[in-house]
Amino acid sequence: MSSTRVLILGALLAGPHHGYEVRKKLELWGVEHWANVAFGSIYHALTKLSQEGLLAVVEGGTGSKTVYAITDEGRAEFRRQLDGYWRNIMPIVDPFLVAITFMDQLPKDELLAAIRERREVLQAGFAMADRALATEHQKGAPRHIDEALRLTSAEFRAQFDWLEGVAGRVERGEVP
Repeated sequence: MSSTRVLILGALLAGPHHGYEVRKKLELWGVEHWANVAFGSIYHALTKLSQEGLLAVVEGGTGSKTVYAITDEGRAEFRRQLDGYWRNIMPIVDPFLVAITFMDQLPKDELLAAIRERREVLQAGFAMADRALATEHQKGAPRHIDEALRLTSAEFRAQFDWLEGVAGRVERGEVP
């Protein structure tokens, strides 16, 4: 089950909502900063979850005003997925690892430029996560949501630090 589906089920644990309310709740939680959520797919996912018996339509029936509630089966599926997310370590699939694999294909000056540029992007990323941390709870997001932003920021910082180290190794001719 995708993260989006689990997030939708989780957003409905507190009670029924229509699609727009689900989206607003996910935005309030800042999921765009730490989860691969396409907000445009929420309505499709709601329909699909309903067809699978994980959600029930409690009001309306078509369009954005349809109100959904999580079913007992949906609660059980949410719990199964959540337990799995806590217990199973999944590799982070990042195309950057492909770039590292072929770093020997770039001339030294281009590789160092790419490293500098990536560090700048990462710096902007953890600055954005830090800004989001400062503002998300002010909008009413639960405090525990901050932890996803903290982890994202820490991951960006770890990659930033690694890039600093590899830049030194490239400059000294140790890598590639």
